[in-house]
Amino acid sequence: MTEPRALVIDDEPDICELLTLTLGRMDIETQTTQDVAGAKSLLKSQAFDLCLTDMRLPDGDGLDLVEWMQSNAPGVPVAVITAHGNVETAVQALKLGAFDFISKPLDLNHLRNIVGNALKLGKGGQKQSRLQGSSESMERLREMVDKVARSQAPVHISGESGTGKELVARLIHESGPRADGPFVPVNCGAIPAELMESEFFGHRKGSFTGAVSDKIGLVQSADGGTLFLDEIADLPLSMQVKLLRVIQEKSVRPVGSSAEEPSDARILSATHKSLGKMVASGEFREDLYYRINVIELHVPALRERGDDVIELAEHILGKLSSSATLDDGARQALRNYPFPGNVRELENILERAVTLCTSGEIRVSDLDLRVVAVPEDKAVDFTATNLGNQVEDVQRQAIMDALEKTRFNKTAAAKLLGLSFRQLRYRIKKLGIE
Repeated sequence: MTEPRALVIDDEPDICELLTLTLGRMDIETQTTQDVAGAKSLLKSQAFDLCLTDMRLPDGDGLDLVEWMQSNAPGVPVAVITAHGNVETAVQALKLGAFDFISKPLDLNHLRNIVGNALKLGKGGQKQSRLQGSSESMERLREMVDKVARSQAPVHISGESGTGKELVARLIHESGPRADGPFVPVNCGAIPAELMESEFFGHRKGSFTGAVSDKIGLVQSADGGTLFLDEIADLPLSMQVKLLRVIQEKSVRPVGSSAEEPSDARILSATHKSLGKMVASGEFREDLYYRINVIELHVPALRERGDDVIELAEHILGKLSSSATLDDGARQALRNYPFPGNVRELENILERAVTLCTSGEIRVSDLDLRVVAVPEDKAVDFTATNLGNQVEDVQRQAIMDALEKTRFNKTAAAKLLGLSFRQLRYRIKKLGIE
């Protein structure tokens, strides 16, 4: 088996020697050069598995080399060596396509992690088929997932609730070099403020009342893998400061500990809120925003995806192990419905429809689409449009059956039908059910 090959670009002989020795102990053959011209010449003529470059070189800038490599050596992951604390340069390098960065003075354990991850690129399986849909917006999203999976840059995933932001985060993790490591999803809005620091960073025994033993935090649980911070907009400002330090220094300090511990987790985040507006209003720290938002992926709303809704519906029916199919009326109703709850709402609608369907073919009445307000302040009732009394009869019978099954407990009947209590009460009144 051929040894991996690395190219090191640095004009300091001591750094070149240190990197050559460190990589040699990892059974990696290393070639060094001192400038951008030498690096370009070698990258054109020889094959390398990774590249490490300093930022300041005698004949140019490491950032220029990173940008040049995206077109001329796109298969070679490149990590940049930055001055300590120069976060802006590191972020710029990641945006230009760098795989990762390491600050001086070099932390050899961190360096080995970076190199190990770089060498795993290409070994992760492609999971793109789990992103259903043939629309142009989904094609772009799949391309971006494939691209960012190769990087270690923080990614922020935006989109409405129910669009599948966690699925996108999992695909980034599973398609990248950290696929063998843990994927740790965290709902930032579900952790009580007083427990947040302990949950994120862990604690030492006796550090506070109730701390009867040491505890590993969520950040350390994701070591070697990916930490997914869902609804990051819900983090209080005091916690945002501490998270920023973890991302910048790649280390955590458990509650009650006097020492920091190294952390090697890739950070992905998501929210349905506008972080840009929250920064402007002072609700979210600007420095943290730019640190987590190195690359932004937007997951489109279902109503923006055209016929993807039918493709998704058939996929969901398959997952439900249902032999039911959609008739033409149901297909058209799904195309026209705005889906305020996105894919999550579509899943709920189809689960209910499969239960209500008696003929093996799902009709509009089985979908029971709710009343949705439209921008003109008018309401469209998708359950009754152009279907007349037949639909109302089916609805009336379904409600009566549910009420009888629950001994006329309206709360339980609403739950059985997949409606809110208020929606059920509205339908009972509308349909004249005594």
